[in-house]
Amino acid sequence: MSYYLRKLGFYLIALWAALTLNFIIPRLMPGNPVDILLAKLQQRGGVVDASTRQAYELLLGGDNSQPVLVQYAQYLLNVGRGDLGVSVSYFPAPVSEVIGSSLPWTIMLVGISTVLATIIGVTLGAIVGWKPGTWLDSLVPATTLLAAVPYFWLALILVYVFATTLKLFPSQGGYDVILDPGWNLEFISSAITYGFLPALTIVVASLGGWLLGMRNMMVSTLSEDYIVTAQAKGLRSGRILRTYAARNAVLPSVAGFAISLGFVVSGSIVTEQVFSYPGIGSKLLTAVTNNDYALMQGLFLYITLAVLGANFVVDLFYGIIDPRTRARS
Repeated sequence: MSYYLRKLGFYLIALWAALTLNFIIPRLMPGNPVDILLAKLQQRGGVVDASTRQAYELLLGGDNSQPVLVQYAQYLLNVGRGDLGVSVSYFPAPVSEVIGSSLPWTIMLVGISTVLATIIGVTLGAIVGWKPGTWLDSLVPATTLLAAVPYFWLALILVYVFATTLKLFPSQGGYDVILDPGWNLEFISSAITYGFLPALTIVVASLGGWLLGMRNMMVSTLSEDYIVTAQAKGLRSGRILRTYAARNAVLPSVAGFAISLGFVVSGSIVTEQVFSYPGIGSKLLTAVTNNDYALMQGLFLYITLAVLGANFVVDLFYGIIDPRTRARS
């Protein structure tokens, strides 16, 4: 129990640190969202005076007349209520509404792609590591090379081959625009078709790291005494592979799964831009372009919470599959 309590305490502190950084960093950036919104209002023929500025500052939660600590306390209180402010870029839509319309797309894309890349990479790594030096080892340099390729470049190659040349998949969008979004077979089939190339980009770019890591751990694990003992007892190779070798070699991959989500999310943002996918990538780019502090804070907060939450779940799961972790704590 103490192991889980310590983990919970650590992630609560990490969450507080993430919230604090999320509050500070946008305020160090140049520009003012109120000025941007007022400039847009003037372009549309609106009248801007002191009362208008004060109203927008209060609306956006950017009243700079208050001390920073008061703003920080108000920020934490608003986050606790789920109030992330109003987006300048999509005014007058609340930030939570803007993110809510795009977050499910990114969660499905990143989540499914990461799980597939992990399962395929770990499985291939276990097979390659079980018999090192065979022709299967030639897969490792090829997948490692693909892992070093930038996401956007790989995405453009896949678009050219599968969308432009072979015309097997659509090149842009998240679903057929003539369909109404909903949980029906036609829409789900369209979403899968449109999401195949973005998902393939993430899987191919992530596969090499999982394969190489698992392969190296398998080679190291095969020299352990318990593997030699199992072989001396005459156990079947399949049982040794699954029960003894792969089960222990996969532990570092389990620990690194949640950490990899942060890198995959950053890569998926670029991928979404290439495919015009309706995820958080376009929202984040728009927020940065317009100095939309509220939307940037909201997006960073959701990404941070996703990575911290995944790490917390993996840490708990790690303590279950490897009791030695709890014993050392």
